[in-house]
Amino acid sequence: MESFFGRLKVELVYAKNFQSIEEARSCIFSYIEIFYNRKRRHSANGGISPVAFEENAALAA
Repeated sequence: MESFFGRLKVELVYAKNFQSIEEARSCIFSYIEIFYNRKRRHSANGGISPVAFEENAALAA
């Protein structure tokens, strides 16, 4: 979790000046659900996104 929150802060929070709590919530939700889980490559998954890893695992089963 420390690694995740570190990435979240570096890649989103420190790079943007939020105008409201709602804007921050929306951006963080988008970061997690759209970028982090679907597009960002993870070294623990062999350099592929979690979604691609899940799809490969389902095909292998």
